[in-house]
Amino acid sequence: MRIAQIAPLFEAVPPKLYGGSERVVSALTEELVAMGHDVTLFASGDSVTSAKLDPPWPQALRLDPEIRDWVATYNVMLEYVYRRAHNFDVLHFHIDYFPNALFSRQPVPFLSTMHGRLDLKEFAAVYRMFPDVPMVSISNNQRKPIPDLNWVATVLHGLSPTLLHPVPASPEYFAFLGRISPEKGIERAIRIAGACGVQLKVAAKVDRADDEYFKKSVEPLIREAGANVDFIGEINDAQKPAFLSGAKALMFAIDWPEPFGLVMIEAMACGCPVIAFRRGSVPEVMEDGLTGFVVENVEEAIAACGRLGELDRAKVRQRFEQRWTSRRMAEDYVRVYERLVAAHRG
Repeated sequence: MRIAQIAPLFEAVPPKLYGGSERVVSALTEELVAMGHDVTLFASGDSVTSAKLDPPWPQALRLDPEIRDWVATYNVMLEYVYRRAHNFDVLHFHIDYFPNALFSRQPVPFLSTMHGRLDLKEFAAVYRMFPDVPMVSISNNQRKPIPDLNWVATVLHGLSPTLLHPVPASPEYFAFLGRISPEKGIERAIRIAGACGVQLKVAAKVDRADDEYFKKSVEPLIREAGANVDFIGEINDAQKPAFLSGAKALMFAIDWPEPFGLVMIEAMACGCPVIAFRRGSVPEVMEDGLTGFVVENVEEAIAACGRLGELDRAKVRQRFEQRWTSRRMAEDYVRVYERLVAAHRG
């Protein structure tokens, strides 16, 4: 099958540091190539892939300080892909609502995977303008704000089993990995670690949009905690196995309708259990008492920390291999592609 993958331009594929959507697009693209499909990746020119790379923009936007209006670059990308659409059997977009207007007016089957939140009023308005566009959710919970769209599948994320893996370590601390923002629960993670008397290591990105929040709300807590919080900053994939293998648990103290939460399966890949708040996709990803504990509040999280000895880290990794590989994800998507192509031909 001739497949086009159209990735966000904010980060390279795969991302150098933080970047959930781009990491998933990379895992899917590489697996589709391994399965024998003819895949073209439309992504920034600094991306690395075994597929054919066709870059609509030369560099990831986050690394280009001269870019002030990123929407302009997305309009360039849309037209760039549109002029090449006839070369493919199916077009798979990962850029939210941007393709809907233009690609609804051309003949090649296309679908869009939603990677972000949908619980904002303006999102309902823009997506309902195109009720026939095939949409894929990354969890069933993600659909709840707009359940009446043309949802053709839920495809849960997956990662290559060789990307992250357990390494020998004596778990000594709690880990926070990803991005600093109010909804990601860093303040709650600091409270939980402090109550347990366990150091919290924070490997996280601070976006410009969250810089004020970090300075006003998070930095004072870090100073107050002293040695009990170690702020590392962003780390890359090569650093994650040691970071997660050395953690007693990953703290996933979110306070928003998380569409998926890739960091949970990154932790599982390293055999690291997760203490996750019951929000958004968490009940679909986590298996309470097997891959970690699902909790309702800080008090339950503190209690769960005392039960981590009940979990078998080898079984956490085993469960990752059973449920969360990129091959399973790619096979799920191929079934969707085949249905769309068959319907188009019919």
